[in-house]
Amino acid sequence: MKLNRRISGRIERPADKRRYVRRLFAGVAGRYDLTNDVMSLGLHRRWKRRLLELTDLRPGHRVLDLAAGTGDLARGALDLAARKGFEIRVVAADLTPEMMRAGRTRGSGALQGWIGADALRLPFPDGAFDRVLVGYGLRNFADLDAGLAESFRCLRPGGRLVSLDFGHPRSTALRRAYFAYLNVSTRVVGWALHRDPESYVYIPESLRRFPDQRAMVRRMEAAGFERCRYEELMLGTMAINYGDRR
Repeated sequence: MKLNRRISGRIERPADKRRYVRRLFAGVAGRYDLTNDVMSLGLHRRWKRRLLELTDLRPGHRVLDLAAGTGDLARGALDLAARKGFEIRVVAADLTPEMMRAGRTRGSGALQGWIGADALRLPFPDGAFDRVLVGYGLRNFADLDAGLAESFRCLRPGGRLVSLDFGHPRSTALRRAYFAYLNVSTRVVGWALHRDPESYVYIPESLRRFPDQRAMVRRMEAAGFERCRYEELMLGTMAINYGDRR
């Protein structure tokens, strides 16, 4: 389709993709949370809770919510720690100022702060964090391998990266049906909520270029992570990948 080809050309090169992603999320920031609820029927909240369970938070942990968007994972991590009776320190970082402003309106609570940051050049020292959390963000990195390496650098020994994103079902038939659904649903939601069908057609186009959850294990291992694993959700249409720095 013409729209898909146009978007594909805009995310072909890392510099172009970075500009495209920043402009795209600036435009949808105001209704981003509503869009997530509509597109996932609210299930993204359950999937994010599962990500936080796999994060294995401990007292005193320093946590980075990377590509934080409006900060769902940052707030979720703080809430989980509070329920378990201990404290952690959490920083939210995102490329798009408009997304961070939207996140601040939801209440920052005990967050240490919001940092404008490119995932490929994080403004943190080596070993600054015990956990790096990424919710639907790795797929948006201008250079996936460079982003994984930068997350690895910012983790201390014993740290963990945990990422939730769209997955690739194993079944060829299901995978084709899934992409067909995304092609239609993203246009409908983009027009209904943003009056712009392009705003979410980016999802299936970026997913076509994104490694499946099994290949992501190998990419994380190449970046230095160990004990890399994944957990599939919704028949593999969503997946959580995670790995440790020893």
